Amino acid sequence: MSRALRATLCRGGRHRAGLLGDECGAIRRRSGRVSRTFSAALLFLSASLAMAPSPRAAESQTALVTAQLANELTLVDLDAGTISARIPISGAPAGIALSPDRKRAYVTRPEAQALAIVDIDARNVIASVPLPGGPLGIAVHPLAGTVFVADWYGARVFVLEPSPDGLVASGEIAVGQSPSGLAVTPDGRQLLVANREADSVSFVDLATRTEQARLSVGRHPFGLTLSSDGTRAYTANVVSNDVSVIDVPGHREIGRVTTGERPYVVALADGRGFVTDQYSGTVTAFGLADLKPLATIEVGDHPEGIATTRDGHSLIVANWGDNTLSRIDAQTLKVTATVPVSDGPRAFGDFLR
Repeated sequence: MSRALRATLCRGGRHRAGLLGDECGAIRRRSGRVSRTFSAALLFLSASLAMAPSPRAAESQTALVTAQLANELTLVDLDAGTISARIPISGAPAGIALSPDRKRAYVTRPEAQALAIVDIDARNVIASVPLPGGPLGIAVHPLAGTVFVADWYGARVFVLEPSPDGLVASGEIAVGQSPSGLAVTPDGRQLLVANREADSVSFVDLATRTEQARLSVGRHPFGLTLSSDGTRAYTANVVSNDVSVIDVPGHREIGRVTTGERPYVVALADGRGFVTDQYSGTVTAFGLADLKPLATIEVGDHPEGIATTRDGHSLIVANWGDNTLSRIDAQTLKVTATVPVSDGPRAFGDFLR
């Protein structure tokens, strides 16, 4: 879809918030994009130095960024601060998750109604699985490798099982309307689903593949993130501008955190939470113990996907509006590097390898 067409749809209030992102805020602020893009270019001159391995990170790490408007999966070497590969994927790629061995990437293609399977080392698409509706959010079972894909246009989650012949469809799970963010608990027993249009989270028992409980949260929850032990979940509530903090075993909400405008996804690092604020062009940092905001960090235009680096001390943010990645130090709460990437970086899901 061209930028002109997106702008026309935005002016008419007809943009598809889930499939192309809540990008109208980025378009409304496009006049202010030039200065930020220029700053990003300046920062890129020192990105290789700023993103060099710290004493806490011995290995190079790769960001696999779904570039929705470029129709590709962009691989970025985070230590070098450079693009290492571009893998063409049509259908406005949006959601991404990695296999348990981190050798394959699963990428949702909502406009092609399909799921792409990528061999990361070979750097090519090895298969495509047709999926009806609007495949968007995605998660992978950490033990079995089962793939779960949310149907944005429905009230269901598709289940795909790994086999010698690739992924095989093995059923659907009924959830709330417009499921988006998905997460599987570390023990593999539960799937949590953020139901954007139902203002709720579904708790699915994976042994029976049935919804056990449904919890009301903030307005239009989109991204859903689990703590490493699976006891807490965090939903970014797009319309109510807050994060719901959930006690997973108790199926109850235990707090709210106020954010910037249009929160998208939450990431956790160094005892803190970080949520991307799409329309504010910021990341809100908050304490995980007291659930109080700590700082507002300016990043690129229209930040969406966010994830924690392998060492646990940095956050990588995909800025949809100005085609950059921002790296944030989780302790100093400062942006340490900005790297230009391909058009429309979304990175909705598990995108760091």
